[in-house]
Amino acid sequence: MKNKFPLPLLLIFLAVITSFSSYAQEKEYYELKTYTIKNDTQEKMVDDYLKDAYMPALKRMGIENIGVFKGRPNKFKVSDKIYVLIPFQSLAEFDKLEAMLAVDKTHLSAGAAYIHATHDKKPYERISSILLRAFPDMPKMKPSEVEGERADRVYELRSYEGPTEAMYNRKVDMFNEGGEVELFKSLGFNAVFYADVISGDKMPNLMYMTTFTNMEKRDALWKDFVDSDKWKEISVMDKYVNTVSHADIDLLYPTEYSDY
Repeated sequence: MKNKFPLPLLLIFLAVITSFSSYAQEKEYYELKTYTIKNDTQEKMVDDYLKDAYMPALKRMGIENIGVFKGRPNKFKVSDKIYVLIPFQSLAEFDKLEAMLAVDKTHLSAGAAYIHATHDKKPYERISSILLRAFPDMPKMKPSEVEGERADRVYELRSYEGPTEAMYNRKVDMFNEGGEVELFKSLGFNAVFYADVISGDKMPNLMYMTTFTNMEKRDALWKDFVDSDKWKEISVMDKYVNTVSHADIDLLYPTEYSDY
């Protein structure tokens, strides 16, 4: 059968498809697990499990750069939370995690108090889990390089919901093609990740995390951001106006056993 396409066009087409597939595969996936706890006893149980059993088990599986964070600074007014950020190279790696934990004898032994907790001495109130896929303009996580006392550091986790899928996609475009990611980078926001939420209780939704040595640095950089010519340019563009219907901002600090 005669080829429908001239050979040069066919080769170009195949090259584009191969390039796109490779590009898509290099984007990481993230799970953001949130433990809701109500008192110091639960906090210690979760901390001990994460530090002594869960994180070492993930590292034995080859998973690095695991972040563990807590809210700053007021604890247990209503509830408190411990956030665990886990990077995965693929969905297959994410899919096999629980099965591997279930047969890891060292994990089962080190985490026995947590794993076998009774209903009247439960280690948390609930766990929520969000699955994310990295943005094209930052396909790989970059653990923060900020220094100083961990309790002083600010890890700012932001969640932006869109009013519709179409408007949400325009907000994602604003971060990538629109240059918002590059603006954060140029100002020194030390971003850890930018990502689409592909499964979660708030949709459509994107999340990202930026990091600062302290609150003073955080406030100064956000002022620089708002005052920048680039932000003034893109924030008033018609296609980007009203693309966020709700925003959540959590100011966190890394635990002593967090990888960053």
